[in-house]
Amino acid sequence: MKAKIWYLYHSGFAVQTTNHFLIFDYWKNKPSGKGLESGVIDPAALQDSDVIVFVSHRHGDHYNREVLSWGSTIPKFRLVLSDDIKPVPGALMIGSGGAIKQPDFTVEALASNDEGVAFIIEIDGLCIYHAGDLNWWHWEGEPDDENADMAERYKSQISLLSGRSIDLAFVPVDPRLEEQYAWGINHFMQTANVRCVVPMHFGEDGSVVDRLMEDETSSGYRERILRLQERGATMEI
Repeated sequence: MKAKIWYLYHSGFAVQTTNHFLIFDYWKNKPSGKGLESGVIDPAALQDSDVIVFVSHRHGDHYNREVLSWGSTIPKFRLVLSDDIKPVPGALMIGSGGAIKQPDFTVEALASNDEGVAFIIEIDGLCIYHAGDLNWWHWEGEPDDENADMAERYKSQISLLSGRSIDLAFVPVDPRLEEQYAWGINHFMQTANVRCVVPMHFGEDGSVVDRLMEDETSSGYRERILRLQERGATMEI
């Protein structure tokens, strides 16, 4: 199945599938009124779409409360929220290990080793993974036991994807992690059967994607990396 992807910013993406328009971790809505080509969602432009918004957790760089009002503008609108967020009337809430089954899609949730969840979505013949803040967070200067705990919690969750076929995955590649920036995506790609992977969680520093493309550790999956580095960039698979 085909899909069109827009990079909205940081960990925010829109994905148009055959019958749905999916939005993940949207938060940066400025400058406003310029549309998807600049990474801004205009709900008025989605009135004819079947829209599902996913929010992986409550952090301000993943969650803009503006999305809560979109149901008044978009006739076909659903909201899937991690259960670390205050419940919203009508929203589908999900926690780690949980699952949601709708007539037209299903969602499973892995536990983040930071806040909230990672999503696994089956929709329109596609399997889509969005990590949220589930990542191999190894910070220079942090105590060894804390870094080891982060690693173990990450690996335990990613092991649940062993052998699973995923069409499109959004995975953190954070330059602030310095030499450890690619540990998470490398382990993920070694574990799951992934058709296409999109690096995320790099804010303004899209050069980290170039670094990943040149890193010898990505040689086994480099041809499956989608380079969406500039806000508003789009690609089809």
